Amino acid sequence: MTKIRILSACLLLCSAGLAHAAPAAWQDDLTPLPAREWNRERAAHLLERAGFGGTPAEVERLAAMSPSQAVRTLVRYQSTPNPLPPFDDSGAFDPGLEPFAPSRPAATDLAKRTGEALGVKAKPAGNRKLQQVADRFLYWKRVTKLETERIGYWWANRMVATSRPLEEKMTLFWHGHFATGDEKVQDYRKMLKQNELLRSKATGNFRDLLIAVSQDPAMLASLDAGVNVKGAPNENFAREIMELFTMGVGNYTETDIREAARAFTGWNFKGLDFVIDRTRHDDGPKTVLGKTGNFDGVQVIDIILAKPVTSETIGTKLYRHFVREELTPAMRVALGKLLRDKQYEIAPFLEAVFASKDFYSDASVGTRIKPPVELAVSTYRKLGLAEVPGIPDFNQLTEAMGQKLLNPPNVAGWTSGRSWITPGLLLVRGNFVYDTVFPPVDFVAPDRVADDRYGIGPVAEKIAMGKDVTTATKPDYKEVTSMSMQNDRDEDFNTRLASYHAWRKAIEKVKPIPRMPARIDLSAMVRDAGCATATQAVDHLLLRFMSVPIDADTRRKITALLESDLGTADLKHADSYMEDALRNTLHVILSLPAYQLG
Repeated sequence: MTKIRILSACLLLCSAGLAHAAPAAWQDDLTPLPAREWNRERAAHLLERAGFGGTPAEVERLAAMSPSQAVRTLVRYQSTPNPLPPFDDSGAFDPGLEPFAPSRPAATDLAKRTGEALGVKAKPAGNRKLQQVADRFLYWKRVTKLETERIGYWWANRMVATSRPLEEKMTLFWHGHFATGDEKVQDYRKMLKQNELLRSKATGNFRDLLIAVSQDPAMLASLDAGVNVKGAPNENFAREIMELFTMGVGNYTETDIREAARAFTGWNFKGLDFVIDRTRHDDGPKTVLGKTGNFDGVQVIDIILAKPVTSETIGTKLYRHFVREELTPAMRVALGKLLRDKQYEIAPFLEAVFASKDFYSDASVGTRIKPPVELAVSTYRKLGLAEVPGIPDFNQLTEAMGQKLLNPPNVAGWTSGRSWITPGLLLVRGNFVYDTVFPPVDFVAPDRVADDRYGIGPVAEKIAMGKDVTTATKPDYKEVTSMSMQNDRDEDFNTRLASYHAWRKAIEKVKPIPRMPARIDLSAMVRDAGCATATQAVDHLLLRFMSVPIDADTRRKITALLESDLGTADLKHADSYMEDALRNTLHVILSLPAYQLG
């Protein structure tokens, strides 16, 4: 049965039964959950939201604690040992690349004027004098893309293997909040540094985090700090810090934006370090949000944080990410007050939210649609995997579902809630499950295949055949002209040749992503759980993977599918051949619309 047919079958079967037993009065109640109300279901909900879900053993461990102990274990994670490896840099950068040119024409024009660019000298004579400069520019573009893909894998592996799930989940939250992407930054080193910064301050003080991100090279590059100078302030960062990072639309004026931009003039980076160019900083008086003074950027940040709307906006965004999308105006005010009362400390704010009756109310439990990265990571963790499979490709599959690490769609980050689900995206999500339990045999590693926008493959083939550069780099579809008939025309550089050289050198330099499929043993999983019948196996898989109850009719039909595949209800009889049938069953379960909820 194909993955599409299986998904269609499961959609016909599916009907989620939401049967929670929380009092209606719990909704919007931020007082702590009584210890007597703590149970396995609520421990699983906490682990799902404050982490990425987990195995039955991990859930039982939390369920054995009191609710306050369980919350504190997840939130105050600093004392939990977590020996994870640092990113293994391929070593593809060298200092000669800086300052990196904003475009290929900028690089070759600089070399034409000065005789050198990107650490490469132009040839003193001969054809294609600027070829090495064009090669160098495109080399770095290819390298930083490939290394960023590797950072995405490294980070996903951290999410799967971590003993501190909230640390990684908060890092992911801040990545979406302070949305920065390699497409604009064009330097994997800056993206890695920002990722490490977000992790180091994930549950610390929001003021410290906001200042650090404002001075982070990736953010400065992303929001054009280099052109924000005295006398000609660029408003990009000032606008985003008010609109997206703190207060939200409608709580400032255009004058506030212009004046705040002046305070951030001169902020820039050199390499991976934050610098302030005092000669480009406007130290004159400014009026921002009703305050006047010779403010610098940090002082403007403090003015913004003093506004109650800032704590309300940040508190609400955290709440919508970890609890539920819908909330009342009164709840928004209460969350803002809670965050202000905690002096913008994120950990105690989250402790109060995760321990509250509201967090365990019917309105909050099993109502959040999992974003693509969380869906994939939680699936791997519940399977008991120690690392992200290389087949299928993690970056490709999450991008197909709408969310690719280190490449948010814009400065506003990803959307949330129902936007993650359409009929087409639901099919993609089901196919992700299929490709995990039944890895494709025709898989081709995307990090080892050339980007063929410039016909790199055909160029390589023709050069290997001994053709001259002009002939080798002429597009196959291009009509023959008098110029293209020349054996090897005289030119400053050849872009298609540069693309071929750049990709070849980048592939040589950048380490490949490991490509093992998921090591799954569902037969051992159900044996270890003591399952003796198909019904027990289905019940175990539902308990392990689902965050919401499934109605009896759906459960019965899934059991019938497994029994039909096995030819028996007796797992002991089917012990030697039940693995594929169990994988088919798991694919059906994880393709249920209810599995998209957490």
